[in-house]
Amino acid sequence: MAYRAVIFDLGGVVFPSPFDAFDEYERNAGLPPRFIRSVVAASAEDGAWAQFERSELDFAAFCRALEAECAAAGGTVDAAALMQSITVGFAPRPEMTRAIGRLRDAGLRVGALTNNWAQPGDRTLREPRDLGFHTVVESAVEGIRKPDPRIYELVCRRLDVTPEACVFLDDLGINLKPARTMGMTTIKVIDPSEALVELGRHLGLDLIAA
Repeated sequence: MAYRAVIFDLGGVVFPSPFDAFDEYERNAGLPPRFIRSVVAASAEDGAWAQFERSELDFAAFCRALEAECAAAGGTVDAAALMQSITVGFAPRPEMTRAIGRLRDAGLRVGALTNNWAQPGDRTLREPRDLGFHTVVESAVEGIRKPDPRIYELVCRRLDVTPEACVFLDDLGINLKPARTMGMTTIKVIDPSEALVELGRHLGLDLIAA
């Protein structure tokens, strides 16, 4: 297969996972492990987290809604403090930024496809375009989020490629499934270096060597 593009999720792939901040918050607050994750998963597409990632709630309304969902599940969460903790030390993984540059040097199109959210007074949480992506598709801007197939179609259009010509990396299986259904080659990112080795095998490139 002659691949033309690589599409990266951001949190959990290029950047650390927000789930790391969830885990730390739960330990400090005395909450059960994976409590916040379970609340977010249970609320699904209609819950506070999903609505926030589609910019259907502003920050204050999101905090109230998430805190209410957590309270209904039996736990107390300060949503503003939780969200602040996600941004602490939030920097791209060096091995990922190096790989993005090598992909571009090899003539491949490189995109980001991320579920994210707007900060108070801002449009999105962060500005990842200086990492070298040809396009960045953000749920908070588009009003749709993974795993909605429309957002995968959108990133392909903006990269001017077919799904079959893409490799997509994400840390969540639920987000990889629609990409595979569309014809993308998918890689689940558990260990970033191992994921880059797998990506390199697909592309015939060394993305690891310093």
